[in-house]
Parts: sequence; structure tokens; C-alpha cells
Amino acid sequence: MRHLISVDDLTDDDLNALVRRGAAFAAGRTESVRPLAGQIAGIYFSKTSTRTRTAFSSGALRLGAQIIAYGPDDLQLNTGETSEDTGRVMSRMVDMLVARTAGDPAEMRAWATQDRMSVVNAMSADEHPTQALTDLTTLYGRFGRIEGLRVLYVGEGNNTAAALALALSRFPGVEFELRTPQGYGLTDSVRGRAEAHAARCGAVLRERHDMADLPEDLDAIYTTRWQTTGTSKPDADWRRLFAPFQVTAGLWEASPKAVFLHDLPAHRGDEVTAEVLDGPASIAFDQAENKMHSAMAVLEWCRTVTGPEQRP
Repeated sequence: MRHLISVDDLTDDDLNALVRRGAAFAAGRTESVRPLAGQIAGIYFSKTSTRTRTAFSSGALRLGAQIIAYGPDDLQLNTGETSEDTGRVMSRMVDMLVARTAGDPAEMRAWATQDRMSVVNAMSADEHPTQALTDLTTLYGRFGRIEGLRVLYVGEGNNTAAALALALSRFPGVEFELRTPQGYGLTDSVRGRAEAHAARCGAVLRERHDMADLPEDLDAIYTTRWQTTGTSKPDADWRRLFAPFQVTAGLWEASPKAVFLHDLPAHRGDEVTAEVLDGPASIAFDQAENKMHSAMAVLEWCRTVTGPEQRP
């Protein structure tokens, strides 16, 4: 029984194995057994979700589990029950709890204090770890490696960017550059942890708050929507600050072979132009499908004795 609440909950071996296992699911290179047969997954989403909720629900069913879905008004958390009590009770009835809250991950840590039920962070305010696994699964499926890739992230240093930084910084030779609006970059905590990973693993992490002197010969360019689920911007004219960070076809002049990633949903004309999102470089919809494959890898890792590294 394991939990996944932060990318930093994973060892380097775990992270590598989960990425490769997700890619194996995506490529159909897996055995047809149902390792979660007889288990029950609770799917609790207090915020809207299309891809992540469907991915974990479909993935759990494909692995043989049954699911119970909870909406934002279904649990007694709304009436004052403590997170610890909620976790203790639910752990006696379900084997896994997959949760999206856009809130403090400390709540998920409280659910995870029991020793029966796995807890999976399907998005919290500060980090989106299963999105990072999806992203790396997509890159691995495209390039056959993560090591040595050159990735540019453009836009807000939100929970998706945080998880991506914490994951990519653990692969040797990776160069990960973020271009974020002033005041909307990575938090000091995330940046410090990612820089420590990069120093240990031989990766490079850089962050700037302008769009000048962009790196060339990139392998991938990534953005997310400017209005993240469950958050609001502190200043009224935030769009003026974000406007220079729109991803346009011009970014491909210096990196003609780069692929485009987006965690979706996208707002064409805001963070990315339709020309890019719907163009030949975009693998954003393959990336969306990979949410299911990486979700299956996570659920299997949480609930099986042997990790994915022991499987084909």
C-alpha cells in the first residue's frame, strides 16, 4: 500500500518505472491480467474535471477495480468532520482514494495517516503529480527517453509547472527552462526542491520572467491555461502581464522539430493559438489519452506488492 501525494514521494526508481509502465500501457505492451480485481477505488473530485476524473475511473475499471464516485457535496468534510476521521472511516471501506481538491495537500496527508487505503493526489493547489507522470509518459513514448531532453515551459508557474519541474529535474541531461510572468513563477519551495534534484541528477533548471533569448533546438514546448482550476489572479490586469507569454507558431522558427504539449482544457487565443494547438506539432490530445495510461500505472503501483519495474 503506497500513497502518491507529491512527485517527491517517489524514489528515482519509482519515477522511472512509473513512466515506463505508463508508456507500456499506452503501447499495449502489457499483460491482460486485472491486478486490482476485487478492490474498490473511491474517486473524489471537489473541482471540475474531464480528463483526470475519466482517466482514473476508466483506468481503475480496466485494471479490474470497481469505483465509487464522490462529488463536492457528498462527504461529511463539508459539515466539519476532520480529514483524519474521514480517512480512517473510508480506509475501512475502499482500497484507494483518488482526490482532486485544488486545496492544501495537508488534507490528503491527513487522509493518508491510516494504513489500509492508498491516497492519490489528482490535483492540489500546489502540485499536480499525476499530470507530470502523464507528461513524462508522453515524452517517453515520443522520444524513447527522458534523459537529455530540452523542454521549454511558457506561462504561469502553477501546480502543473511545479510537478513538471520536480519530475524533469530528476533525469540526467535534461534542460528545463520556464518562462513565467513576473509574480507568477514557481514558488521558492518548489524551485529549491527542483534545483536540488537537478544538482543531484545532472539536470539543468532555469526560470526567467520574459520571452527574450529563448533556447533553440528544443524537443518540446509546453503551456497550460492561464486560469487554473480553483484559483484566481490577485491583480485585475493580469492579462496584460500574461499576453507576451502566448505560445504562437513563431516559437517553432528556432525549434522546428519541437512537439507541443498542453495539459488541457485549452483556451485558444489566450495561452496558445489555434494554429499551434491544432497544428502538426501538437501531441496534446495524445497527452490527454495518456492520462488514463499513467493513471493505470499509478493505481497498480499503489496497490500491488511488486512495482511496475517487475512487469513488462
